[in-house]
Amino acid sequence: MIIFVGVIVLYWLRLFYIQIIDDKYRVDASNNAFRYKIQYPGRGLMYDRNGELFVYNEQIYDLMVVPMQIEDDMNWDLLSRILRLSPEECQDRLKKAKKFSRYAPSIFEKQISKEMYGQLQEYLHSFNGFYVQSRTLRRYPKPIAAHVLGNVGETDEKDLVANSYYRLGDYIGKSGLEKYYEEELRGKKGVNVVMVDVHNRERGSYKYGKYDSVAIPGTALHTTLSISLQEYAEELMKNKRGSIIAIEPSTGEVLAYVSSPTYDPNLLVGRVRSANYSKLLNDPSKPLFDRAIMASYPPGSIFKLAHALIGLQEEVITPNFAFSCDKSLVDCHSHPSAVSVSEGIKMSCNPYFYGVFRKIIMQGKDKNSSADSKLGLEEWKNRITKFGFGTQLGIDIANVKSGLIPDSAYYNKRYKGPWNFYTIYSVGIGQGEVGLIPLQMANLAAIIANRGFYHTPHLVRSIGDGGHTRKIDTVKHWAGIDSIWYVPVIKGMYGVVHEAGGTARRARIDNIVVCGKTGTAQNPHGEDHAVFIGFAPMDNPEIAISVFIENSGFGGTWSAPLASLLIEKYLTGTVKRMDLERYIKEAVFNNGIKR
Repeated sequence: MIIFVGVIVLYWLRLFYIQIIDDKYRVDASNNAFRYKIQYPGRGLMYDRNGELFVYNEQIYDLMVVPMQIEDDMNWDLLSRILRLSPEECQDRLKKAKKFSRYAPSIFEKQISKEMYGQLQEYLHSFNGFYVQSRTLRRYPKPIAAHVLGNVGETDEKDLVANSYYRLGDYIGKSGLEKYYEEELRGKKGVNVVMVDVHNRERGSYKYGKYDSVAIPGTALHTTLSISLQEYAEELMKNKRGSIIAIEPSTGEVLAYVSSPTYDPNLLVGRVRSANYSKLLNDPSKPLFDRAIMASYPPGSIFKLAHALIGLQEEVITPNFAFSCDKSLVDCHSHPSAVSVSEGIKMSCNPYFYGVFRKIIMQGKDKNSSADSKLGLEEWKNRITKFGFGTQLGIDIANVKSGLIPDSAYYNKRYKGPWNFYTIYSVGIGQGEVGLIPLQMANLAAIIANRGFYHTPHLVRSIGDGGHTRKIDTVKHWAGIDSIWYVPVIKGMYGVVHEAGGTARRARIDNIVVCGKTGTAQNPHGEDHAVFIGFAPMDNPEIAISVFIENSGFGGTWSAPLASLLIEKYLTGTVKRMDLERYIKEAVFNNGIKR
């Protein structure tokens, strides 16, 4: 029994030494074993509404390493010369790879050039433990639409924890459509199981590819954007801060989406991505900040349109209701007193809409003015949020803000005491505490263009190609205003552009009826902001638009003519008013100073 037990113990000790202590057999086995080569699919392409290519893929190569397969007599000098790295840098990267795993492959040098790849192929047999893996990078034929398209970057720890599909070194959508449609765009990874000999040479697929799987390319996105309109809009917004949103009212499809300043999306691709991202992040003009959906502004006088509609629906005013332009109530520019809703809109009379808002808020439902104002404000909020204000509009892009629509709870907290209409009257003219994002402003124009409804704004119209295309379904939302009340409002918007006394005469276009509304949003920190929303043609509208230019002054001076150029470009395919185009392009606004 002693001899028998002793033999078993000796076997156990020998097996323990071979399997745990001595790695010679493990290395020999792995040197003549498998290599699992991940096959990365190309991400789905992106097209504009007319089928023009927005984003495509370009082949690149990563040098991979399996630390346990590296031999002691590895020629590090040769490898460092090919990679244009110092021997010390190579050793640092090897240490990082070992820290990750001695047995699993990791990236040693990413995104190497085609020339470098060619050199490596010639000497790769000398670098045991190294191999090259191909993948694709995004490329952008035109340097536009960066905030919409988004960018792709390497996975971080949060990505790996959130989704087991990804592994270290994978790429994932970080913003824009790349992030929102990540699952559709990324495709599905494949794998090749390859036999490798002791000289690091591949000897073909294991069992003739029985265990291989093919990478499935990502699905194409057909966006709603027009490349020509997008490019022109960004050109007009150079040297300006603000946003442009153009929507097809009948569908909710976004035709142009500009946040300015912007940047070339190619800057966040490849080996330069990290350095360029840091520069953009620290740029004081904040080009990475998406003003179209993340910046909340006072809407100014464009907000009067919503109040006109609510007042008419609530029947606290009629289309021919008159208010005198009493500047003792609220300041206003010089013009005759408005004798109708349409004239109040055309001349953008502040005292007129002071009166409209007062009738909406104070309807005499309670004898106490404070209690009456609270009741009125809550009813007002129920009405105003149906326009999409104070809520996220559901557009297919991340980080959309909701803006601010104050309610009684907000003012109770703010004033910590009694308040009534006279405390909050500035909301009636789009000032005070109310805040909208530019997307909501354009959506208001779409609602009026449609005479009462809007479709959820969206940036992708279909996913896939050929017979596998899936259209994007959107929800139709009603604003809660009867269609009859849009008639006097649209008449006023027509007057803004086409009649004497209108505040946007510069937005007129020959043979196209433009309806619009200007706004000058007060800015306590500098020059006022210029705002314009509108649609065209008046009947069967094809485009609704909002233009917001920070620190530029009057909406009729800057935002309205800029919007009209885009309307002309979209509806006719060209722009004939070259003097107006030059006037807009040459304007430079820097912290409220025009030069």
